[in-house]
Amino acid sequence: MSAPAGAGTQGGKPVGPYRPVVRAGDWVVTSGQVGALPGPDGVPRLVEGGTEGQLRQALANAAGVLAGEGAGLADVVKTTVYLVDMADYALLNQIWTETWPEPRPARTAIGVASLPLGARVEVEAWAYVPRG
Repeated sequence: MSAPAGAGTQGGKPVGPYRPVVRAGDWVVTSGQVGALPGPDGVPRLVEGGTEGQLRQALANAAGVLAGEGAGLADVVKTTVYLVDMADYALLNQIWTETWPEPRPARTAIGVASLPLGARVEVEAWAYVPRG
């Protein structure tokens, strides 16, 4: 398993003791990405725009950490999304269809009580990228 130095920092420093992305053979797995960007001190700060802004940024962060391992959103085969408010499910579907053309990755959406940093949404992605 590997993670290159500096990989996975699009959203700032992780808020816990984990790596933002890990390669295990042909699989590239992201830790949950929230809609944050690094502040001046490198500590993640949530973007404005509520759930929509945070989801778009979380997906951009996921794309960024995947890129650090030579993967992209087109390589994603499974995602897990955590929503603080399941009323945002329709918004999730709208942004999802904008982000991925058919065939889209498998997805699980789970309602949760809270997320790190007070985020409204968190996205984890599994990408399959055979080593050539």
